Amino acid sequence: MEKLTRTDNVRVRFAPSPTGFPHIGNIRTALFNWLFAKRHGGKFIVRVEDTDQDRLVPGATDAVLAALDWLGIDWDEGPRVGGPFGPYLQSERLDIYQKLADDLVDRGLAYRCYCTEERLKEMREEQARSKERTGYDRLCRNLSQDERNRKEDEGGRSVIRFAVPKSGVTAVSDLIRGEVVWQNEVLDDFILIKSDGFPTYHMAVVTDDHLMEISHVMRAEEWLPSTPRHLQLHQALGFDPPQFAHLPMILGPDRSKLSKRHGATFVLDYRDQGFLHEALVNFLELVGWSLDDHTEIMTPSTVIENFGLERVNKAPAIFDYEKLTWMNGMYIRQLPEEDLADRIMPFLEDGLPKECLPVDRDYLLRIVPLIQERTKLLTDVAEMSEFFFQTDLDFDPQRLIQKGMDRQTALAALAACQTEISNAKIFEHEPLEAALRVAATGLELSPRQFFGTLRVAATGRDATPPLFETMEVLGRERVLDRIQQAISRLGDSD
Repeated sequence: MEKLTRTDNVRVRFAPSPTGFPHIGNIRTALFNWLFAKRHGGKFIVRVEDTDQDRLVPGATDAVLAALDWLGIDWDEGPRVGGPFGPYLQSERLDIYQKLADDLVDRGLAYRCYCTEERLKEMREEQARSKERTGYDRLCRNLSQDERNRKEDEGGRSVIRFAVPKSGVTAVSDLIRGEVVWQNEVLDDFILIKSDGFPTYHMAVVTDDHLMEISHVMRAEEWLPSTPRHLQLHQALGFDPPQFAHLPMILGPDRSKLSKRHGATFVLDYRDQGFLHEALVNFLELVGWSLDDHTEIMTPSTVIENFGLERVNKAPAIFDYEKLTWMNGMYIRQLPEEDLADRIMPFLEDGLPKECLPVDRDYLLRIVPLIQERTKLLTDVAEMSEFFFQTDLDFDPQRLIQKGMDRQTALAALAACQTEISNAKIFEHEPLEAALRVAATGLELSPRQFFGTLRVAATGRDATPPLFETMEVLGRERVLDRIQQAISRLGDSD
């Protein structure tokens, strides 16, 4: 098991920034934190990091919470539920960050920077021309007190920068990656408080992780380069840092950065595409973690009982949309029929032509067993089952003529079907199939030919769920009506 420093009080957090809608990487991070908390009887906290006011996207916070709700990732503290360490929106905690930053300035561990955007742009351009390492040149760090006073009297806008040690190293013992070391001399003096009074990510995240008593920080690998800044800031503020674990990057099957061409990346798109939340959670659990070298379908309790960071990979994880679709089909096949019917209903109401609505639930319950084995996505169902609900079928009557048949033999086959179905004492699939097989033999047609013609007439499709079970659900009158329409259309066709 991974080393834990606070086994009696594990507290982890998911801290989305509402600058966009939740994508697979965000939610995988949330899921791993949630599993870790569940595994160790700890708390899972949601904290909204909304300090980048210029990039906020309306509705993004609600979308994050909706994604967590849909996936069953519940939180112990945070928006909607509150908690003892609130508020859980960083924009409501500005006084806390400002006070701590001012204290760092007073102790000489941070300083006010008065450089204008124009001056910083010129500095970066000169560094690029000279092929120097880019970063703030610490001009304002070296100002005398008189120079600082003059800058203050001028009333210009300023930021607060952290005074990074100019020598030595900063190291972290990452729970996934092991020992990682940075040379302090390559780190620049990063901003703590912006000119608008809002903290940067670095200031806010370190402050809140401490004040909310976060024991373990599990976040994406892209944040690893920020870790030395956070460790230095923890030390300067007199905080004990949490333990860090940086999760592997998620790549597409071609090993490029995950994007829309690999499938949807916004989590709620998967819901709209007809994925079950259980399947997506199970799949995401395997994006960077594994139970063993072969188990794929797992119950939530199994994962929680076995989840540990020692089985999280360092190497990038591959997001395989085809595997997710396969897994979704597996979960669909395991659903009770009534549950599946309820989940299918919204997709039918959205995907069927208006003339096919409303959908009768009892009728749908008879259809579900016929399509369950074939369904990979809930969005498949409307197209797959449309013929069950249509009044008139639209197809080329020439499709009634199977290979090795002509118009007359197809008409004869339809007439024989009409007779057998009309005379059937009970309209059930087994006796119906037996009678129609005898009729096919009498016409010297193979079952493939005879039933192919019947299938097109009854459904308008060349491929359907099992034909005779389908006909039983459609009902005698509807099937007879469709056969009569097929006879008329084939008879009238040129």
